[in-house]
Amino acid sequence: MAPSETIEIIEILEKSSEDFHASAKGLPESMATTRPEENRWSVLECVEHVTTVEEIFLKRLAGGEHKEVPPEDKTREAALALRFVDRTTKRQAPETVLPKGRFTSLAEGLERFHAARGSTLQFARERAADLYTLASVHPVFGPLNGVEALMIIAGHARRHAEQIREVRAAIEKR
Repeated sequence: MAPSETIEIIEILEKSSEDFHASAKGLPESMATTRPEENRWSVLECVEHVTTVEEIFLKRLAGGEHKEVPPEDKTREAALALRFVDRTTKRQAPETVLPKGRFTSLAEGLERFHAARGSTLQFARERAADLYTLASVHPVFGPLNGVEALMIIAGHARRHAEQIREVRAAIEKR
């Protein structure tokens, strides 16, 4: 991976982390567990989901258990980045990554998210030279190379940052 590409994926991950944090910043703990509607997640549940997904996804990518690595495809990377932040299509999360009450507070949840993102950033920096040789599998998008997997991690946090802003707007109107 070229140095400029390494810097780019690191910047994308850092910016999505900043966006995610900003979406929850300043929300009183008393509102973090409030659901805007019965079938919608609270801010804390969003934070838990994103953290859980990131931990699982990084573990899969770092494990490198998959043998077929999709080739470098800048068009696919760009499409994945856009598709993940688009909230016009709602998705149902798999049971394994549904919120289960792992965190007792928003502060704890954000701390754990930042720890998970720190691990992702460290991995991206340490493995930058061979990200296109690593593989993972996404339940919807199928086989991914390391860069595509990191694009999805970044996009997933951005997608839920937007969801957090929606939830906040709904509960702050009350």
